[in-house]
Amino acid sequence: MRFPMNWHRLLPGVFSLSLLLVGGIALAADGAPKTAPAAAVRTAQQRPGHAAVASANFHATEAGLEVLAKGGNAFDAAIAVAATLSVVEPESSGIGGGFMAVLHRAKDGHNVFIDARETAPAAVNPKDYLNPDGSPNRDTALKGPLSAGIPGEPAGLVLMARRYGRLPLAQSLAPAIRIAREGFEPDARLRGAIAGMQKDLQRWPASAAKYLPGGKPPAEGVIWKDPGQARTLELLASHGDEGFYHGETAQKLVAAVQAAGGNWTLADLAGYQAKERTPITVDYRGYKIVTAPPPSSGGVAIAEILNILSGYDLTKMDAATRVHYIVEAMRRAFRDHNDYLGDPDFVKMPLDMLLSPFYADGLRQGILPDKATPSSMLPRAEAPEPGMHTTHFSIIDADGNMAAVTSTVNYTMGSSFVAAGTGVLLNDEMDDFALVPNKPNVYGLLGSVANAPKGGKRMLSSMSPSIVIGADRTAVIGSPGGSTIITQVLEGILHFIDGESAQQIAAHKRFHHQYLPDVVNVEEGTFDPATSDALTRMGYTLKPRESWGFMNVVTWDRKTNKLDAASDPRRPSGLGKVQ
Repeated sequence: MRFPMNWHRLLPGVFSLSLLLVGGIALAADGAPKTAPAAAVRTAQQRPGHAAVASANFHATEAGLEVLAKGGNAFDAAIAVAATLSVVEPESSGIGGGFMAVLHRAKDGHNVFIDARETAPAAVNPKDYLNPDGSPNRDTALKGPLSAGIPGEPAGLVLMARRYGRLPLAQSLAPAIRIAREGFEPDARLRGAIAGMQKDLQRWPASAAKYLPGGKPPAEGVIWKDPGQARTLELLASHGDEGFYHGETAQKLVAAVQAAGGNWTLADLAGYQAKERTPITVDYRGYKIVTAPPPSSGGVAIAEILNILSGYDLTKMDAATRVHYIVEAMRRAFRDHNDYLGDPDFVKMPLDMLLSPFYADGLRQGILPDKATPSSMLPRAEAPEPGMHTTHFSIIDADGNMAAVTSTVNYTMGSSFVAAGTGVLLNDEMDDFALVPNKPNVYGLLGSVANAPKGGKRMLSSMSPSIVIGADRTAVIGSPGGSTIITQVLEGILHFIDGESAQQIAAHKRFHHQYLPDVVNVEEGTFDPATSDALTRMGYTLKPRESWGFMNVVTWDRKTNKLDAASDPRRPSGLGKVQ
């Protein structure tokens, strides 16, 4: 694999590199092959004897535990949680969207990444996403059928059941189908999301019929049923891929999309495939982090940041200095995120360079000990407030199988377009392509031609489901939040390695930097006045903002054989539970 022609500008003071084989043999900084950490072997030989699930909605957590109680494993439970979230939390995820998952199989220690990311339809035309003056058309990128990629979640659930589950797919989907048929009370988050997107939902009859009964969002305390999605889930349960990507459901999806001006075809649906990929692994302070490879940018960024930070002892620093080095590592990783990453089936990426410890050494040389590096000196667009329009859940079962799953329809309520006759709310993931190179998407992230749209191509994602394995402790972790997913998961990993509990990790105050805009987003209460003053003197612009994210964490202390599960206390709908 060749390095980009300008790689030397990214490596001040470094003149040699070693290759790092992603998914192959990891190389130590001196080039010697590493053996698997003893912790990884020990984890495969131990079992906790009980299970834990943490998700963004108590219905989904209980669905996962129900399937586990019926003899299912963590992967069957993941199917139940994901499908239930599609019913009860459609503002964040669903079968009209996609997911990314890192799985750990206990019996042999096998780690795998499931890529159920959406793809562009074959007829995608970048001109559809431009205004007459050449600027991005935010409406077609974010609303209606042109904003929707071909869904990947149904295929991903089928793949997980066939290759890793213990139960029939129908049994794992049963809780979601029951809830959709019998109904549930929408929580405040869902009611608020529907109210906030009411004008967009009213644009399409099937969307209005589903989410605005009587012309209004559902009221508190009402029982809300979803027979259309129940029928679609039943077809998936009975026929697997054939029940969604072919036949009745596929025909209805394509007819609805085309009638509203979209460009899906039956061939687009029939050609979709979820994929298994080798996850990225990185060693940091004696822990093995197993995380998402492209088309997620998250794992590459997290690995790059940790490689940079490995040259410092953060535990011996005062708060301001620690934050300074973390932010500078974030800044550099997000710059690379913008320049190089895309769908690995379409783009050759310099992953050997980006993940090399020698590359991290070079980046570290450019970090001053007491001064911020302006992003403009690293050789673009303002970002809106980062949100949480995605969902994540974490599972460890009684045998020690683990699932870290991040699922999304992209922005709140996805495209706001429901395909008539299916109950399926479609995603608006086309905005995650670089529809206009070097212009920001809704999360303020830039992209290059590496992430340009093309038929069948997966758009880049920030989703970062991760598993952290240490000598005595393991964590399954992830969060929603657009571009902030990467920094949330990074900070959660650092807190776990520092010894914090699942509850502490989920509750911890957050900060975020993404190269551009050159500001540090800060949750209220993150820094004390002295730390804020010190960072300001270093040259940082601190931007206070409301809380973000919805982290769900499960931890396993193998010394005591204790599981803990925690859902972000910022959002009362979530539930972490040990059973």
